[in-house]
Amino acid sequence: MKWTHFLFASFFFLCSSVTASGVGFTQITLADDSERPLNTAIWYPTQDVSATTLIGDNPVFVGTHVIKGARIQSGIFPVVLLSHGYRGNWRNQNWLATELAMRGYIVAAADHPGTTSFDQSSVQAAKWWERPRDVSRVLDYLLTATKWKPSTNLSDVTAIGHSLGGWTVMLLAGAKVDRASFEADCLLYPNPRTCGLSQELGLSKLQTSEPHNKALRDPRIKRIVSLDLGLARSFSIESLRDINVPSLILAAGVDIGDLPQALESGYIAEHMPLNSRRYKVYEKAAHFSFMQDCKLGAEVMLENEVSGDGIICKDGLGTSRSELHQLMLNDILDFLNQ
Repeated sequence: MKWTHFLFASFFFLCSSVTASGVGFTQITLADDSERPLNTAIWYPTQDVSATTLIGDNPVFVGTHVIKGARIQSGIFPVVLLSHGYRGNWRNQNWLATELAMRGYIVAAADHPGTTSFDQSSVQAAKWWERPRDVSRVLDYLLTATKWKPSTNLSDVTAIGHSLGGWTVMLLAGAKVDRASFEADCLLYPNPRTCGLSQELGLSKLQTSEPHNKALRDPRIKRIVSLDLGLARSFSIESLRDINVPSLILAAGVDIGDLPQALESGYIAEHMPLNSRRYKVYEKAAHFSFMQDCKLGAEVMLENEVSGDGIICKDGLGTSRSELHQLMLNDILDFLNQ
């Protein structure tokens, strides 16, 4: 299946509206690491009332309305850091970022070099440890930049990730990669979508530049949310048992064919301490249900582009993606508020 072909090479259209959304938006490039510049999007609460811009909208996906360059609302706000999935980008959880910003959160998301739709460099992709460091770099920026530092609440920082992004935030919570166990597990369950990425992501052998026996945990991140994560069985059971960061594990109950949640999110939930995690399966959600809503006819359009890609817009029978998003948002807000 070549579902990444259309999905992650999609267009990014902008158009104007006259309805104020209360959500400010800006894009920056973090260039503190010249070898790994980060294209970063930031959503935030604003009281400005002016023309809005539609972002993340294209022939397949529904965008959201924001006020580009608006002034941030006066106050101190909790922070949410987003991490996209394999060959995705910040637009994939734009729906969630906008909803959170409307409710008083500063939300930031970077495109991960090597595994984003705009940069598929094999050299960068193999540096798996840089993904969690990207998230930490974005947090560094928010806590030091003149524009954001006065408004960010250092004691209230959450990381949320979808798919490979869920794997990324688990590393930020203290999970550690165990190559030997992952290799052995892949002999039992040779999943092409996860085990098949081992070499590309640099997980098949130890690399000289990776952090040796060192957790990538960022203690500034107080809680995490994983959205139907993948590569869960690359983590050591011991490291999962030691995680004490409050964690919300959300999973899709509809198996898209080779990403069964019982071997991914279920694996995480099985081995993490019961007192530090919550676990919920949306029985009518599929893996891509956590991404932006699809437009009418998008499934057929994708299928005609590349056979099999229509699955990107498929959810469980008897539900809609917008209904699923509302359930997910309610659960995430409930978790954040506690």
